[in-house]
This record gives sequence, structure tokens and C-alpha cells, in this order.
Amino acid sequence: MTAMSNDIYLNSVMELLDKQPSCDSYDRELITKAFDLCVKAHGEQKRASGEPYFMHPLAVAKIIITLGMDSESIAAAFLHDVVEDTEYTYDDIKNEFGESIAELVDGVTKLGKIPLDSKEAVQAENIRKMFIAMSHDIRVIIIKLADRLHNMRTIDAVPLQKQRDKSYETLEIFAPIAHRLGIRAVKEELEDLAIMHLDPVAYHEIENSLTVRKAYRERFLSDIQERIKQRVEEYVPNITIEGRVKSIHGIYRKMYMQGKSFDEIYDIYAVRIITDTVANCYNILGVVHDMFRPIPGRFKDYISTPKPNLYQSLHTTVIGREGIPFEIQIRTTEMHQTAEFGIAAHWKYKDGVKRKDAKFDERLSWIRQILDNQRDTDDAEEIIRSIKTDLSQEDVFAVTPKGDVINLPVGATVIDFAFAIHSAVGIKMVGAKVDGRIVPITHEVKTGELIEIITSNQTNHGPSRDWLNIVKTNQAKQKIRSWFKRERRAENIATGKSELEKEFSRNNIRLGDDELEKFLTETATRLKYNSLDEFYAAIGYGGLLISRIMPKVKEEYTKYLKNPKPSEIDDIVTSHKVSKSTDGVIVEGIDNCLIKLSRCCAPIPGDDIIGFITRGHGVSVHKRDCSNVPIDLKNAPEPERWIPARWDVGKAERFDSTVNILSTNRDGIVADLSILLANLHVSVHAINARETKDGNCIINITISVESKEHLDNVTARIKKLQGIYSVERTAK
Repeated sequence: MTAMSNDIYLNSVMELLDKQPSCDSYDRELITKAFDLCVKAHGEQKRASGEPYFMHPLAVAKIIITLGMDSESIAAAFLHDVVEDTEYTYDDIKNEFGESIAELVDGVTKLGKIPLDSKEAVQAENIRKMFIAMSHDIRVIIIKLADRLHNMRTIDAVPLQKQRDKSYETLEIFAPIAHRLGIRAVKEELEDLAIMHLDPVAYHEIENSLTVRKAYRERFLSDIQERIKQRVEEYVPNITIEGRVKSIHGIYRKMYMQGKSFDEIYDIYAVRIITDTVANCYNILGVVHDMFRPIPGRFKDYISTPKPNLYQSLHTTVIGREGIPFEIQIRTTEMHQTAEFGIAAHWKYKDGVKRKDAKFDERLSWIRQILDNQRDTDDAEEIIRSIKTDLSQEDVFAVTPKGDVINLPVGATVIDFAFAIHSAVGIKMVGAKVDGRIVPITHEVKTGELIEIITSNQTNHGPSRDWLNIVKTNQAKQKIRSWFKRERRAENIATGKSELEKEFSRNNIRLGDDELEKFLTETATRLKYNSLDEFYAAIGYGGLLISRIMPKVKEEYTKYLKNPKPSEIDDIVTSHKVSKSTDGVIVEGIDNCLIKLSRCCAPIPGDDIIGFITRGHGVSVHKRDCSNVPIDLKNAPEPERWIPARWDVGKAERFDSTVNILSTNRDGIVADLSILLANLHVSVHAINARETKDGNCIINITISVESKEHLDNVTARIKKLQGIYSVERTAK
């Protein structure tokens, strides 16, 4: 690149700086110095598209400028790939630009050559490192978002699978972070770009629908804005009105995730009214409700109850005289800047970073919470899953008796509510009241509910382990696990040992006492636990999930097994023969042999099945995913006993299947269930109901069905009954 072209690119940066509200506050010498080093360091490097690599950090720096960030952020944007992709080091950046900029660059830089077990572990550690850096300086993530935004804008140059992987990560991690930070424009563009590469057919379908209606849309919004302006300014002068169309991703969620048609989406069109005071916001709301008919249940007051990212606005959906619904947002100028630029507005509209700003600190509290929530686990997938949950965009708002507003993700229970108030409240919880009535602890919190947590005065009272399966938030899970880890070590060890023994029994892992202890000790060591008790305790308090370690345990178990002697196997196998059972199962290589369906998994037509040759009892048929069937048959003990099996599609039979139903303990639940099954012409062979400790009801019912598809249809109908929480197929 020539010196002349250098000047052209640098001048474009300076022109962009001149357009910013605080243009006189920039350290242009610092920014120029960073630009020059960026160009020098990246030299002849090329991007996947073939363009000079420095064009990427240049684009990132320009995004940072439009967000109104400070000079150090702009300099770090120019330098964000220098340490990762060139010979320059952290110390080089520190010596040239100071520690603050060096820390920003380091926070954005991916992990280097650290040996990790999997792609998921690399991703988890990168994300965790990013959150730690965010907790020290929030500017790190704003630079990272700008970096991801430009990468998504130019992602067509990379292989298709990488496009999909990056798009999925963007949708699951980076767009929610932008949402939490309140940077709407970045969030929406990231979402749209991600959907464009994850589901291009749907993306272009929505895009075409918007294009077809473009001229009409513009006329509609222009007319609405003019009518509102004329009427509102009779009461509130000097307002600003803007019109917009919902983002493609926003429409996509409604159409493809909620099953709505394009015409059924109420808020495709939106009008934003900006005024100077909060009082005027409510005055304007009254005027627009007088002008248009509001849709019931579509009004939200985010001024009195701000979102977790401190977003404030009045939202109402109304119907105009054309019969077309549209959303109206009403906010002050300050609220608008916060809504558009989020956390970046702290720099864009204020001088410098106010470290003691209470609102600023409040916005960052969720970062520290996320770090706390995944502090006690080293499981890569669990970390990523935890972060995704914590970044959930959907929130509900409930109120304590003292008037404090608690926000929680959709689906959170009253237990989550208790831990959100304080960990001590959650630990001492024994029940809850919602709007004055006692509810089960599984009750899901709804917006607007007044919730009172009932606590115990007993000093030794603590949470139940079952709560880990009930709570929604990682904050509650982490607090429950921490309590058990701290207060119940002996119990944890016993529980962990018991759970492991049960899992070993389910998977036919059998060893002598001495051999078992040796095997488990080696397993614990591989998982970086100092002792077998520590290993048991981790399982007991929930820090280590058995489901995550069992595949590896099964692999290790095979090394302890001896190869079976062929003479031990019943001499019933003949390769050229076939046998049929009265249950409609065909097995290969068997002649005149008893065939029975296993009781451990109770297979039915439609299930993928396999046969096991028993000693003296014929062939036992299992579901292929039964816990008693090895995943890797070739390396399983006695592999020759496992033989192919299939359903006789021409044989019409009915099969018994047992389902487990969790429901509220309301009057008539069993009767309603019986009536439903009778109407479906489903025979009931056995039914048993019992009350749980938390006041719910568990119903076990054995029915006759024709196939897996038939059973799925029946369970789907059961789920629609009032008070049904879950329906699961079980063994007999």
C-alpha cells in the first residue's frame, strides 16, 4: 500500500470523527499512531476475500467511531488483531500505547496455543476469557461486537460450514450480548446476518415480502407519522417522529418459531415518538389511544419498569383506520440515546468514563453474575449452555411485597425468584404465595405477579436436590450447588456414590470391589479430581454431570473386560435362518427360538431395535438406544450375542407401553385422563397416582398402542390437558 493510499484511508477516519457529537475530544495523534502500526504490522497479509488484511481493523475502527467510543477504544480497534496475527506482542503494544490499550487488545485477542480437549472447550474458554475481560473493562466487548459485525458482513468469503458455525455462535452469544448492552442497531444487524446464512430460503422469503410492500409501507408510515404529529403537537410541541419496519430476524422469529403468517405479525410496522420529559410520554400515550384503538394486552410500560439493560420506553400496539396494526414507542431523548447506543451512550453523550456511575455499574452486574454462575464447572458444553441461558432475551417481571421489581427469564419458577432476591432467601425457602395464594414451587413466574417467599426459621434448613431439576436460572443452580458443596460434603459423597452405582448398573458395568475402586480412582484422576471422595462429592452436589462422563467411562470399562469364549454362547445361531415372534419382531439368523420384548425399555413398532441372545431364554429385543445396549457394539463384551432385529410391518398387533405423567394435584385430573383415553379408544391396563412432596402428582399409566407414532399422538393429546407438566415414556 502506498503512502498516498494510506492518507486516503486515514482521512476517511478523520472525516468520520468530525461528524461525531464530541469531535473535539478525540486524541487524533493516538488514533493516527495506531492506524500506522496496524498497516505496518499486517503488511502484505490478506483476508479470505483477497483484500488487504488491514481493511478489516479499519472497518472495525469505523464501527467503533459510529458508536461514539473514546480514542483508546478506536486505537485498540485498529490493533485488535496485531498480537494474534503478527509478530508484535502484548509488551510491544504496552510500550507503544500504554497498559490500558494493551489490556483492551489482549481482551479481544483469542486464546493462543493452549492445549484443550475439543472445539467446544476452545469456544468455552474463549468466551469465558472474554467475559473476564469485560468485567474489567466493558469496552472489550464493544470492540469484539464491532469485530464480529464486520466479520459477519464479509463472511461470504469463508467456507460454508464456517459460515454456519460463526452465524450460530453470533445468534446464540454475540447478538444477545449486544441486546444486554442495549446496542440495538448492532444486535439487529447481527441477527439478520446470522439468519441470512443459517436459513437463506426463509431470509429471502421475508426480504421479498418486505420488498413487494415497500412502496405501500413507505406511504403507510408517512401518512401515520403526519397524522400523529398534527394531533400530538396540539398538546405536546416539538416532538420527533420516526417510522421503521421490524427487523428480518424479528419477523423470522414470529413466522418460523411461533407459526404465524406475515399478516399475523402485529408489530411489523412501528412508529417512534421522541419528546423531552417523562410526563409528556404519558400525555402522548393518552393522545394516541384516543386516535387509534389499542389492542388489549399489547401495552408495556418499560419506563416505570425498565428492562435489565435499562431500556426505557412506552410500547403500545394500535389499529389504524386502514385496519392494519402497528406499534407505537414513546420515549424521551435521553431514553432514545440509551435505546440506540446502549452502554456506548456512556461515552457518546458524556465526557469520559464515570467509574462511580451507579446506573453504569448496574448495567455491568449481569457480567459478574454470569461469571459466578459457571465458576464451579469445568465442563465446556455446560459453560456454553449456562452462558446462553443467562443471555436469554425473554424476560418476565414480578414484584416483591416491598415493591422491588425482579426480572427473570421466561419459564423461571418461584425458586428462581427467591434466589434472585438473595441467596439466603432461596436457601431458607419453604413455599411461596402469588397474589396472596399459595402455589407449588414449580409455579412459573408471570409478569406483574406479586410474589411472597415463605422461609423457615430453622438454622439447618436448606434446599432440596430436586430443585436443580426445577429451577431455570443458572444463578439459582449455582447457589444450590454451592450450598450442598459447602454444607453437605458427607451427604454429597454418599449421594454421588449412590448415583454412580445406579448408572453403572443401568449400563451393565460390573467389577469386583477392589477392581471397581481402582477403576474409579483412575477415572477421577483423569477428570482432575484429587481423590475419589472429591469425585463422588462433585457428582453429589451437581458440579459434575454423570451424563457427561458416562460415554468416556464406558470406553474405559471395555479395557477391563476379557474376550468371551465362543463356547459360552448358546448354540442357537444359524446364519441362514430367520425367526418371527408373536409380538411382530423378526430376527436374523435364528430358527425356532423364543423371542421376547425386554421389559427394561419396552420397545414398540417404530422404535429402532436390536436382539440379544440370552442363555437359555431365547432372544431379548431392546430399543437400540436402551441403556442396556452398548453404544459401540464392536467393542462391547460378547459382541456376537447382539443380532439384527426388525419389526414385521405386515403384522398388526397392539403393545403395552407405560408413560409417566407429572401434573398438578387438582381434583379430577385422573378422571379427565381416563375420559381422554376412552375417547381416543386407547385401552388402559394399569393406572397409579401418588402425591409428591412438593404438592404435585405423578401418574403412571400402562396403555395399549399400535406403534411409536400412535404413542406419540396419544402423549401429545395428554400434554394438552389442564395442569399437565410433562409426559414421558418409561419402561414397564
